[in-house]
Amino acid sequence: MTVMITGATGFIGRHLCAHLTGEGATVMAMLRQPARQLPELRRAVDRLGGDGQLVVGIPGDLDAPELGLPMGLQDVEAIIHLGARFGWRLDPAVAQRTNVAGSLAVAKLARSLGCRLVFISGFMLENRAHLEKLGITSDEPEQVNWSQVYRRAGSYEASKLEAAIRVRAYAQHAGIDLVEVQPATVAGHSESGELDRAQPLYTLLDNLARGRMALVPGTPEHWLPLVPVDHLARLIALAATAGEVPDRLLALDATTPNLRGLLTTAAHELGKKPPTRHIPMPILAALLSIPGVARIMNTPVETLHFIQPTRFETADQERFATEQGLRRSDITEVIRRTASFYAGQGGRTVSEPGNVF
Repeated sequence: MTVMITGATGFIGRHLCAHLTGEGATVMAMLRQPARQLPELRRAVDRLGGDGQLVVGIPGDLDAPELGLPMGLQDVEAIIHLGARFGWRLDPAVAQRTNVAGSLAVAKLARSLGCRLVFISGFMLENRAHLEKLGITSDEPEQVNWSQVYRRAGSYEASKLEAAIRVRAYAQHAGIDLVEVQPATVAGHSESGELDRAQPLYTLLDNLARGRMALVPGTPEHWLPLVPVDHLARLIALAATAGEVPDRLLALDATTPNLRGLLTTAAHELGKKPPTRHIPMPILAALLSIPGVARIMNTPVETLHFIQPTRFETADQERFATEQGLRRSDITEVIRRTASFYAGQGGRTVSEPGNVF
């Protein structure tokens, strides 16, 4: 089959392209600069075990009217929308243009092509208490005070939440075959531990290795749910290609240890002493709000929203994964391998705010 992907050059996108092409699917990757980006993407796909020659580059841009796509697209059986502008402290207008308006443009394209849309959102959409705290108490996007949500959550998270809720509403109105995949924080590859340096978990490991985490945020109940990148890529591919798929797939490993356990496992692999004492979230948030502290600690206050005590219901995802023969890796071993990969990279953080993957 032929699958169109936005965000194909990102960390998840590269693994997804490798998996799909490894299964014989043709991937149409929407790229802003195909002539420059396609050769590099093909090499990455080959390195990850896929077939780079099955990746076709088409010009497109989430910020452009009607995505800037060429006329006459056809034979696309599914669109996977991974593309997003990521970064902390994003300008709200910029985040809305790319992440909200761009997502709606992709949904309209899926409608015009009559194909399935696999929309990648985030696990916090299943945390009702968190949504209500932000002011999202309705599934109707016009009933939400989005300005308030952006102030409380930060532009990146708020724009992803708004995009998901607006795409759901549009899909229901337009009759689109929509599958929403809701990933947790992405961990490294379950075998190699490979993790892109732009990923939040890489930054967490960097902070741990450099002594910026003397205390564990939150309480013993707080955790940062994880999903290995290769497991996520296979789940997204199944969401696009399987016949019967749940409307939403929560992509997280429910056996992820609490944050202290995660940090302890990673610290041992890094040869560091793990933090054992906790700092309450309100106190940490107040400290990070002091000018300059967040930059010194390399921890934007927005990132704290993803560390929560809430546990999630994953029955539908587990049932679907079992039916499709998708097995879960030992997440503690994934954490060890990811930390080992970080150590082997020399601990270089190169994340740049505002990147679009």
